[in-house]
Amino acid sequence: MFPILILLLTSTTFVSPAAAAVETNRMVEISIESAASSPDPFRDVDVDAVFTDPTGLQRRVPGFWSGGRTWRFRYASPVAGTHRYRTECSDSTNRGLHGVRGEVRVTPYSGQNPLYRHGSIRVAEDQRHFAHTDGTPFFWLGDTWWMGLAKRLRWPEDFQQLAADRKDKGFTVIQIVAGLYPDMPAFDERGLGDGGLPWEKSYARIRPEYFDAADRRILHLVDQGLVPCILGAWGYHLPWLGQENMKRHWRYIIARWGALPVVWAAAGEQAMPWYLSGNKEAETEQLRREWTSVIRYIRQSDPFQRLLTTHPRRNARDEVIDPELLDFEMQQTGHGHSADKHAASAWEAWQRGSKVPVISGESRYEALEVKPKLNAREAREAFWAHLLNSGVSGHTYGANGVWQVNLPDQRFGKSPGGHDWGGTPWREAMQLPGSTQLSHAKRFLLTLPWYEFEADPAAAEGAMSAAVTRNRKVLLAFTLQKALRISTQRIIGQWTARWFDPVSGKTQPAEGVSADGARLFSPPAKNAAGEEDWVLLVEGR
Repeated sequence: MFPILILLLTSTTFVSPAAAAVETNRMVEISIESAASSPDPFRDVDVDAVFTDPTGLQRRVPGFWSGGRTWRFRYASPVAGTHRYRTECSDSTNRGLHGVRGEVRVTPYSGQNPLYRHGSIRVAEDQRHFAHTDGTPFFWLGDTWWMGLAKRLRWPEDFQQLAADRKDKGFTVIQIVAGLYPDMPAFDERGLGDGGLPWEKSYARIRPEYFDAADRRILHLVDQGLVPCILGAWGYHLPWLGQENMKRHWRYIIARWGALPVVWAAAGEQAMPWYLSGNKEAETEQLRREWTSVIRYIRQSDPFQRLLTTHPRRNARDEVIDPELLDFEMQQTGHGHSADKHAASAWEAWQRGSKVPVISGESRYEALEVKPKLNAREAREAFWAHLLNSGVSGHTYGANGVWQVNLPDQRFGKSPGGHDWGGTPWREAMQLPGSTQLSHAKRFLLTLPWYEFEADPAAAEGAMSAAVTRNRKVLLAFTLQKALRISTQRIIGQWTARWFDPVSGKTQPAEGVSADGARLFSPPAKNAAGEEDWVLLVEGR
């Protein structure tokens, strides 16, 4: 019996013979058929494919049930050459699933997609930034699409329009939840995808139809060079599914999307109980304990070892019993918090324990209807305040109206806790000025050795946040109104300085005044929006 290989190269699917060629870092899908029917294939049958690459490295790749008697597994590798595999089934008598052999020939990638050209995302050698597999620096500019797999965001027209806008603006990461969403109870119809719901209402089994439809969206993001940061569920779903079902949910996600250049976030607000819980303290500890077990399972089950973190109430490493399970610190820095609290949270995370990259995964959603309604100024202040004090590895933006997919005639509505976060339609939210201003910020940072910055809030007296490159030749400082005093010892050699306007993306010379072994820089009166936030760049010649 020969397997069928399906090459998932772009939005087009190709069918090939059993021995096939695929380019490095791209995904190949292999389909096999069970020799026998099973009353419950999702629970009764497990299939893995053990791949051996040309260097001798072996990876145990989980397969996923695709409906009926069909099973599939997906594989990708940065190593060119012939890769051989053999399947192993929990029912060793099933000749359709057990002992199937084949090979995949991997050739060098010839295109321009950075996720294939440079490989998936890893922690860089300095343990403070991100890089592709080949060492090319990767700047995390994230956008928040929690409910981006819901059918309210129509496929293909709406989803592709939003993806194109974010790609054009330089976003690199899309945060998206695998169907078990926030702000709604289980099986709420607002969570319907193009293929229905991800689980049967009894939690008896997963529904491949949901994930077949979700595949199109996840594959499109990757095809556009956008990294999906996939959250398996919102945290409070775990007690409803139970640990074992949640582990099976995650095994299915890994089997579906692990061969893609993705990032894993185990859960959203991982240790937050259900909104209406009457026993939140005990349930919080239960969630920390049980999600830690699930995260350990993800770590052990993922053959590709994609980056792994979790979306927290505040700090990811506080949401788990064993913080070493997480590759980087994700923070939720709050929507109503002032910019100086964002800076303080970042600095606190930067100084903690082992060295890891620090990212804000949720902060000050633009147009979120709290008191007062948040605007672009709050979004960009959160960006700069957190970014510099976390060592310039990146930041995640969010626009209210996009994350829950509001429609002009169908707003998302209230969460179970009673909050209605606002009714801005997603197309209007897509064009809010904050996303453009963060686009300017990224373009400015890419002109600098941003991957060499380290947090140093003391580098500029009066700054809300600051960072300096390891060689002490470049300094960035963020200020609201205050003049900045920079010691002549901070930067090696003679200086040049510029003010960066975080609204327009333009720079202008910064003239400092000498004062007692330092130079004093007073920010311009107003930026392009008539407001007072500025970024100072000081460079040693």
